[in-house]
Amino acid sequence: MSVVTVRAPIAGRVVPMSAVSDPVFAEAMLGPGLGIDPARVPQADVGAPVEGVVRTALPHAVAVQTPLGHAVLVHLGLDLAELRGAGFLVGVSKGDHVELGQLLVSWSPSDIAAAGHAVVTAVVALEAEPAELSFLVEPGDEVAPGDPLFTWDRSERDRAPRRPRGRR
Repeated sequence: MSVVTVRAPIAGRVVPMSAVSDPVFAEAMLGPGLGIDPARVPQADVGAPVEGVVRTALPHAVAVQTPLGHAVLVHLGLDLAELRGAGFLVGVSKGDHVELGQLLVSWSPSDIAAAGHAVVTAVVALEAEPAELSFLVEPGDEVAPGDPLFTWDRSERDRAPRRPRGRR
């Protein structure tokens, strides 16, 4: 069975992905998911939303791939690459194995917001089909770190016949 429960990496208020001001997320170009608008606190720890291996570790974005192959992106705020990591403390490296809830990044939503940047955090099921997700929270709900956000069921995709790769 290929079902994974994706959990909140941070505390905050759930917002629909369509409300995230970056079209890459709002239009689900990387995959479906949701946003979390965190409290404007001086320090917030971001935990792993799933257990697995870190595939990307940037100051503002970490992707974790589960043993079942589901990859989940946690993208902190918007347009933060220009900060070049200032205000973020990354606790993992690419290739690290992480447990559910393990510290990925510490950051300051209050400092980032005061600098004029959006702090909404996208939690994305990378390359998922929208029908594969079942949301366990609704926009406006308050979540705590570790609260279940959605399940991701790839069972149908896994059962589908696979086209051979390479020469035809």
